[in-house]
Order: sequence, then C-alpha cells, then structure tokens
Amino acid sequence: MIVDCALYQDGRRQDGSVDVHQATQACRNDGTWTWIGLYEPTEDEFDSIQREFDLHELAVEDAIKAHQRPKLEVYADMLFLVLKTARYVDSEEVVDFGEILIFLGDDYIITVRHGEASSLHDVRLALEEEKDTLRHGPGAVLHAILDRVVDDYAPALAGLEVDVDQIEEEVFSTGGNNPAARIYHLKREVLEFVRATAPLIEPLDRLAGGEYTQVHPEVATYFRDVNDHLLRAHETLEGMRDLLTSVLEANLTQVSVRQNEDMRKISAWVAILAVPTAVAGIYGMNFRHMPELGWTLGYPAALLLMLCICTFLYWRFRKAGWL
Repeated sequence: MIVDCALYQDGRRQDGSVDVHQATQACRNDGTWTWIGLYEPTEDEFDSIQREFDLHELAVEDAIKAHQRPKLEVYADMLFLVLKTARYVDSEEVVDFGEILIFLGDDYIITVRHGEASSLHDVRLALEEEKDTLRHGPGAVLHAILDRVVDDYAPALAGLEVDVDQIEEEVFSTGGNNPAARIYHLKREVLEFVRATAPLIEPLDRLAGGEYTQVHPEVATYFRDVNDHLLRAHETLEGMRDLLTSVLEANLTQVSVRQNEDMRKISAWVAILAVPTAVAGIYGMNFRHMPELGWTLGYPAALLLMLCICTFLYWRFRKAGWL
C-alpha cells in the first residue's frame, strides 16, 4: 500500500495530499520533486506507479517480490538500490532482516519497504525539518535512508556480540556442556548479516564518488561517512565470524579431550575388573586335580591376591591421571 505521497519544492513539503498522477504532473515543474513511500505493495497497487514514472519492469518485479541481495543498478536515467534492514530479536537470538528498495530519478524517489525493521516515517519527519538539505532533491532522501539503515545495524551487532561473548564463556567453562548447536546457529546469523552488508560497500563507494547525476554533488560527500560506518559494521561481523570459528574448533577439541578422558577411565576400570574376573574364572573351572582347591588358606589367599592387584592398578591409574 502507499504509505505517503508528498511533493517538495524549494526544500518544503507542499500542503495537501496528492495522488500518483498529480505527483507525476507536478514533477514537471522545475524544482519540484516527489517522495512516494510504499509498504509491501501488490502488483496491482504498483501498476499505476510503474506507468506514471516509466519504471523498468525488472526493477519493479524485484520491488514487489523482494528477497533480493543488496545492489545498485542503473536503468537509463534511474537508479535502483536494494538495502537490507536488520533488527535483533533477543528472545530468539536471531537477526530479522527486511528490505528497502529505492527508485531514484532526477525528480522523484520511490521507496518500497518489506519487513518491520528501519521504519522510514521518522526519517521523513526529520528531513522535513531540514529544508536546506531537502533543497538538494531526492538524493538527500537517499542519503538519509542509507544513514538510518546503516545506523540500525549497530543495535543488531550489539545483540550478536553479547551472544558471542556468552558462547565463548560457555565453551571455556567447567560445566561440560556442548554448545555446538548454538555456535552453528550464531554463525549462520552472522553469515546472513555479512551477506547483507558486504555487497553494499561498493555501491556506497560509487555514490560517495559522485558518479551519478541523480545525487547532488554536495550530498555525495556525505555518503563517505555512511560508508565508513558500513565498513566498521562489516569488519565487526568478520571478526565475530572468525571468533565463532575459533570457538567452534575449541569446543570440538574439548569434546574430543573429554571423550578421550572418558575412554581412559573406562579402560582403567576394565583393566581393574579383569583381575578378579580372571582369577575367578580360573578357579571356577572345577577340575578335580587342582592343588589349590585342597589348601585351607586357598580362598582367603585368592581374595587377598585379587585385592592387592586391584589396589595396585587403581593406584597406578590414579597416578597416571586416568582415574
């Protein structure tokens, strides 16, 4: 659905509501441009916008279906940008990703939002208070949206960092737990986050370089700051991914060590119990001609022998650290 459709002239929002056709007609006047915001539109809802602004059908298809990787594409005199939004859900230890797809022309910007993260209502309200910024046209809106999306990565990163720290403490604790499943889960979340940030670095660098006429030169310089924040977020994610890999390897090593310790304990007790089993087995054969069977002290001597050997073996295994 269309969330908002507004006209801007000389840095000010024009009074009154307009429809898509009126916005298209008004944009033909010098210095007037429009910002149309949509939330999860259907194909029918987007049809009039596509016809009025002559949007490329491939970009429109991406905007309606979503689930695209971050990218910046150029269609004639229009830029099409895909952003991934991020919101950390603490109860589930997951990052909820959404999308913002942006059509940018000389006199219009159309934003299509999917998901719950990074609402653009506050961005619009804040920009409308900065009339000097809005005088630079739709490119100023693009910068404000990118700035909000990248800034919203910080809380999501903070939530993941807390989980990673907890995993690290759990692995090196003496509790004996095996958090391998949780480590794999966090690695997947971090990897998805990397996929949301890494492809955006190169497009932001191009926007900061002033390669596109749709972005005012004075606005283009501000993209450098956004790109710096994005690079820091990406470096943080790469660090978390490397740390999780090391933690997983450490956890697997500890599991192997614990298994070896368990096997040593089992082997030691088997060796100790084998002594009385062997002695009892020998004297349980019930052959008639066994000299020891007629000896009065044979029974206590056999018990004493088993006790001594078992005690000696237990002492040796304890000294060797097997028990």
